[in-house]
Amino acid sequence: MGDKRKNVYSGSISYSRLWETMKRRGITKQDLKKENFNLSPTLVNRLVKNENVAVDTIMYLCDKLDCQPCDILEYKK
Repeated sequence: MGDKRKNVYSGSISYSRLWETMKRRGITKQDLKKENFNLSPTLVNRLVKNENVAVDTIMYLCDKLDCQPCDILEYKK
């Protein structure tokens, strides 16, 4: 009952596909902080540093960018 899955994995998440998708659409990192996206500077910083973000954030970006999660992130071993 008290067993918890340990985060045992060797890879990491990269958001380089997000920056590529945004570049193709003429969207900048600064645009993410403006009214159309309204992401906090802290959240944008987490994306820049390839840190964990909530699935809700990925869903939000997919909706706003009209794309799929594979257009935003990838798992790298």
